[in-house]
Amino acid sequence: MKKWTRWQDWVTVAAGLYAVLSVIWTTAAGSSAALMVVFGALLVVSGVINLAMPGTPAMEWIQAAFGALLFLSPWFGSYTMQTGVAWTSWITGLVALVVTATAIKPSTEEHRHHTVSPSH
Repeated sequence: MKKWTRWQDWVTVAAGLYAVLSVIWTTAAGSSAALMVVFGALLVVSGVINLAMPGTPAMEWIQAAFGALLFLSPWFGSYTMQTGVAWTSWITGLVALVVTATAIKPSTEEHRHHTVSPSH
């Protein structure tokens, strides 16, 4: 697996970046701005790490957790009634979670391929 080429990680970076930047044009409610910036930024960072170091299954699972937390943040942050920010959290979190889920198996296989010692 080549560095900087996995589309799943690029999509996750874009979703995280959208969540972070969306606080500029959406009306904040509850702790929406803080949660979207934090979880969006964590998605960007984890996506960049996964792009730089493909084949790291643990980081894929962490990235999936960040996507899930972003999806759940409207309930944690009490902003489910604010449709703009809530839908932004739900959509970007779900996108990140789904595309990361598609990357877990290939990442695990890549990791196994590089950690299995050749038999002589």
